Amino acid sequence: MLRKLWLTFAQAVTVVLAALFVTATLRPDWLPQRLSRPDTALPPPPPAPAARDGGGAAPASYSAAAQRATPSVVNIYTTKESRMPRDHPLLNDPLFRRFFGDQFSQRRQTSSLGSGVIVSTDGLVVTNHHVIESADEIEVLMPDGKRARAKVVGSDPETDLAVLRADLTAAAAITFGDSESARIGDVVLAIGNPFGVGQTVTMGIVSALGRNQLGINTFENFIQTDAAINPGNSGGALVDSEGRLLGINTAIYSRSGGSLGIGFAIPVSTARQVIDQIVANGSVTRGYIGVEPQDLTPELADAFKLPRKEGAIIAGVVRGGPADKAGVKVGDILVRVGGKPVANTAMMLNLIAQLSPGAPARFGLVRDGKELEIEITVGKRPRAGQQE
Repeated sequence: MLRKLWLTFAQAVTVVLAALFVTATLRPDWLPQRLSRPDTALPPPPPAPAARDGGGAAPASYSAAAQRATPSVVNIYTTKESRMPRDHPLLNDPLFRRFFGDQFSQRRQTSSLGSGVIVSTDGLVVTNHHVIESADEIEVLMPDGKRARAKVVGSDPETDLAVLRADLTAAAAITFGDSESARIGDVVLAIGNPFGVGQTVTMGIVSALGRNQLGINTFENFIQTDAAINPGNSGGALVDSEGRLLGINTAIYSRSGGSLGIGFAIPVSTARQVIDQIVANGSVTRGYIGVEPQDLTPELADAFKLPRKEGAIIAGVVRGGPADKAGVKVGDILVRVGGKPVANTAMMLNLIAQLSPGAPARFGLVRDGKELEIEITVGKRPRAGQQE
């Protein structure tokens, strides 16, 4: 009897499961949702947009940032006159040129272009030094098509920055951002005049911070970005997602001359220091102690059995310079400048440059395995040369 009941129950369960399988396969809509096949279930709702630090959803468009920044970014056209000898062979004769000079040669005008950023309402424009170097005439083209002559207030080849004063009234000055708070992955916009096609906005992210030792400038602390930067973008603006200035576009890494996704901008923190000094004094004054530094690599540290692997080796001391007078010796390792640690020669260069000439400063050194502090009266950095 029990066996008969069990067989009946098993057959009933088998029939029910078979019916459910057929129904789920052919007509899943007849079943409750939880019994439907996974591939026919409704998809989950999309996740909510990620909130930004200040609250609210991330923007789907950066047009507002572009609209805030683009009125402050200008095109810069420069003209340089050069003399070209005519084709006559006599004009290349040294004796002839000695008596008649270049009066029979012809003049040629060469033009170049770049970008600039308006930083004050009275017409101050910051751009790259290499954009206006040796220019005889400089003209600024506004986004609305207006043109204005500009003159050089001052330039700083060591950071590749220059300040112009354009004949502008009520100019749209850009809002400065905070490059020190920039983070890798932040969205940025590059604005300029690439290849002379007209004002262009490209988007990317901050790829790296504090790039140095690239051999581009003497003082390097670049923001690296993959926003497209091309010839003509030099001196233009790198802005954040709110349209605030983060840096001045200055260089690209390229084998072809076009953008490969590696561009460099001078941080606005550096630009402001240079602008303030140029406006106040016409030039930039930096500290100097008169040494020739060399990076302390792990290999050198191991070879010389040095106690640390960070710092700058003093490879040379300028005779009669501030460091020499204070007793700095070849072979010393500079590890601190004004209480701030030194990781390499690039950091050392920047820290010393920020010191005020004529004022004393404390320098931490390692000599013969022992740490000591020396006070050096800082000098004024010469305009030419790489010694510190």
